[in-house]
Order: sequence, then C-alpha cells, then structure tokens
Amino acid sequence: MSTINFCIIAAIVAYLLVMLAVGFLFSKTNSDSTDFYLGGRKMGPLVTAMSAEASDMSSWLLMGLPGVAYLTGVCDAAWTAIGLALGTWFNWYFVARRLRRYSSSLGAITVPQFFSRRFHEDKNLLNAIAALVIVVFFVPYTASGFAACGKLFNSLFGVDYLWAMVVSALIIVGYTIMGGFKAVCTTDLIQSCVMTLALFVVVGYGVGAAGGLDAVAANAAALPGYLSMAATHDAAASAAVSYGPITILSTLAWGLGYFGMPHILLRFMAIEDEKKLVLSRRIASVWVVIAMSVAIFIGVVGRAMTGAGALEFLDGSSSETIIVRIAGLISQLGPVAAIVAGVILAGILAATMSTADSQMLAAASSVSQNLMQDFLHIKMDGKQSLRAARLTILAVSVLGVILARDPNSSVFGIVSFAWAGFGGAFGAVMLCALFWKRCNWQGALAGMLAGGVMVFVWKYLVRPLGGIWNIYELLPAFLVSLAFCVVVSLLTPAPNAAIQAEFDAAKV
Repeated sequence: MSTINFCIIAAIVAYLLVMLAVGFLFSKTNSDSTDFYLGGRKMGPLVTAMSAEASDMSSWLLMGLPGVAYLTGVCDAAWTAIGLALGTWFNWYFVARRLRRYSSSLGAITVPQFFSRRFHEDKNLLNAIAALVIVVFFVPYTASGFAACGKLFNSLFGVDYLWAMVVSALIIVGYTIMGGFKAVCTTDLIQSCVMTLALFVVVGYGVGAAGGLDAVAANAAALPGYLSMAATHDAAASAAVSYGPITILSTLAWGLGYFGMPHILLRFMAIEDEKKLVLSRRIASVWVVIAMSVAIFIGVVGRAMTGAGALEFLDGSSSETIIVRIAGLISQLGPVAAIVAGVILAGILAATMSTADSQMLAAASSVSQNLMQDFLHIKMDGKQSLRAARLTILAVSVLGVILARDPNSSVFGIVSFAWAGFGGAFGAVMLCALFWKRCNWQGALAGMLAGGVMVFVWKYLVRPLGGIWNIYELLPAFLVSLAFCVVVSLLTPAPNAAIQAEFDAAKV
C-alpha cells in the first residue's frame, strides 16, 4: 500500500472509529423507547439544528447536487436549492414549535403515533398506514446512502462496489443500534462539521487547479446555457436546453417535501425546550444556504477543471463522483494533503451516514412501536421493544444494500423519488393536522393514501408522457393529498369537542 493511500485510509478509519465510539458511549443511556427514539426530548438547539440538516442533506449534498451542476449548469441545481432553502425555513418557522408542543401533550414519540393520537383514531389505521409509508420510502432512501459509499471507495481505491456498500452499512448499523437517537444526533453534529470542512477545502483547491476564479467564470460562460436560470446545458450537443416556468415550479416543489420528512420532524419533537427552536431555525437556515451554494459552485469549478485539463470529463452518474476525484488529486500533493483528502472523503461518508442512520431509526420506530405494539397490540416490555427496533434496522439495511447493488444507480434519482414519497404522503396531512381544526382522521387517511399513490402514478404513468406532464411527482402528489384531506374531512363528521380542545391548547 502506498503512503498516500495509507494516509487516506487512516483518516477515514479514524473517523469511523469516532462514530462507533459515540454509539458505544450512548449505548448505556437508552432505558426505554422514548430514549431510543427521541433522546428523552432533551436535545439542545445546536444539536437539533445541525442534526436535522445533516440528516436532511445526505450524500445528495456532496454527490448528487455537485454532479447535476457539473453536467447541466447552475439552473436545475439552483432552483432545487432555492426550493429546499425556502422549505427549510418554512418548516422550522411554522411546523417545528407547534409539532413539539402538540406531540408532547399527546405523548407521541413517532410521527405515525402523532397522527393517530392527534385524531383519536382508536383502530390505529393511521398509525399503521403511516408506518408502512415510512418503511416503503426509507428503504430506497437508505439505499441511496449505501450507493454513495460504494461509489466512493470503488472510484478511489478500486474496491469492489458491493463490498464497500456492505462494510459501510455495517458501520452505520453498528452505532445506530448501540446508541439510538442520542448517538444519531451527536454523530450528525460531528458529521455536519466534517461535511462543511470538506466543501470549503474542495472549493479552494478546485479553483486553484482550474486557473483561478476568472478561469472558472470564463469556462462556465463559454458553455451554452450553463449559467442561465432559464436553460440547462446539454454537454452532448453543446447547446442550451430551455428550462420553462412549469419545470421551475416543479423543481421549487422540492421544498414541500420538508413538511413530510419523518427524520426531520422527529428533531422538532425531541428538542428540550420549544423556545430554543428559534435559535435552531437560524442555525439550520444559514447552514443550509451556505452548504448548498458551495456544493453547486463545486460542480461549476469541477467543470472548469475539466476545461483546464486538470480533470477528465465525467459523464452520466460518474459526475456524482466529482468531489471524490478532486480529493484524489489533492492526495497526490503529499502525506499531509492525503490526510486532508481522507477528511474530505470522510465528509462524503458523513453526509451519507447522517441521513441513513436517521432513516433506519425512523423505520425501526415505525415497525416496533407503530405496527407491532400500537396496531397489532403485541405486548412488549422496554427491552423487547428495543430488540425489535434493532432487528428492524438490520432488515432495512439489508434491503437497502440489495436495492443499491447496481453501481450505475443515481444517488440524485433515488433521493428525489423517496423525497417525493414522504412529501406527497405526509406533507399536506401534517400541515392540516397542525393548523386546521376541522381536519379529521378520515381526511388524514384519505390524504395520506392519495398522496402516496399519486407519487407512483405520476412518476411511472404520467411523467413519461413528457411535455407539460414532465413535472416532479412531489407537486401533484402534494396537491392531490391536500385536496383529498380537505374534501373528505368536510364530507365526514367534524372532530369531537375533546379533539378540538387539544388542538386549541397546542396553539403557539
């Protein structure tokens, strides 16, 4: 093994050992399911903010977003980022505090349980359906993270893609199973710091390798449609492709997904004091804007490096390895630089792990708490519940590895589908549950089912028609879910006085 590879691997291994150490540290603090799933509702504002955003961004931030910018220019990536930035702020401003207060008053420790208790739905149908939605869409979401890990080690060291995925999955599963929510949030905070460092180091080196900021700007300006906000760049034809108002609206709709993301909503429910959510909102919003802006700029810088001959042209899904390739170039500058490159690569792992661990934890709570105990009424004590949760984490990780076994799978594509699934099934229902007193369990159930089904219908039956139908499936799914929720609620009996009193008591 060369000195350079040894330094890179040493940095990555050190990072992974720290993650496992955190899991072990918190392994003795989980006395019951509330501790394992919500950290006992004792999370501070900084941990809450950075954990929410680190688990939100995933490998998409360091692989998917720069890859899209590299290939097609700033338009598609920028409109997506704008939608996500707006969605982040609105979610923290409108949803966070009310959900924290409402869920605490109901004693709900998971999102499906909140829906069920909010509407006093005694049969736990809402609980079960919401739990199934979480499991269905978190499997591909987790798969995207494993795919990112596989691409990372395969492109850098030539390690077999499948084995790289398996080892990465074992690390993530290890500290999540041991430490639960507290370990996940603490590692997310560490991972967000590593991700930030990676972004800025890559930008600094990339600009220099491309010949400076002027060279980066000149290269981007020379590519048709590359810097436009109304067109994308087609590398094959070296031409600009129109990016119309409908496409812009559909891309901005990414922001609607936040209202239905279980792993983000859980952070709101877990903070120790709802008043501290103001500070969390400010930290989260600023970090998201900076991180996404730098990620897009990395794609532009990477394309300039290709233009300058410092980097080969990356086509298709290989464009998502742009940061990996730049880190490889940095590592050639000597042992110290190789350690820095290892930290950058650890940043990609951080982005992946910070999301995958949260998703597996949410899926675990859905199965062990919502399906097995709430819906099927299986009697379990604290230890049995934790054991069921940990077995669920193992099952989800195995399915994720199977789904991502194709090395050509796109991280951006997988994430976009799962994001649409949660936003379509839960987004409108969550908003109605929190802000519309007249909403009832029948409307919530109809909205959840209609939105979830529409994601599949639009993606596989409608969107392939092209033209005006080529709209991101989240937007039609969200609107259909909202319509069903409102109409069915109005056509069925209003919530009783007790439910309405709880609603009024939870007002912020």
